[in-house]
Amino acid sequence: MESISLTELAVEQLAAAQRVATGRSAVTVLGGRGRTLRQIVLAFVAGKGLDDHEAPGEATLQVLRGRVRLATEDDNWEGTAGDLLTIPALRHNLEALDDSVVLLSVSVPQR
Repeated sequence: MESISLTELAVEQLAAAQRVATGRSAVTVLGGRGRTLRQIVLAFVAGKGLDDHEAPGEATLQVLRGRVRLATEDDNWEGTAGDLLTIPALRHNLEALDDSVVLLSVSVPQR
């Protein structure tokens, strides 16, 4: 069994995001070819995020640090550290309202 400290990873990824012009950083902690679950730690400086996109499968977003807004064309949800947001099966975007780190979990459909 492997153990990963999400707290330490959040600190590392946020520091990496603060060093680059894009204001974001990401690392895959689980997943890859042949896996049905993918988990990615994403860090954003305030005001940065992900533009409109669709999830490839069922997905959740756990806020590890900071405050984020997940939005669709018709609705939006704010999450703070400790919150778990279910990502809608609609086009959506994500914005960091504060310097933030999230754990994205995506169920990857089998082909």
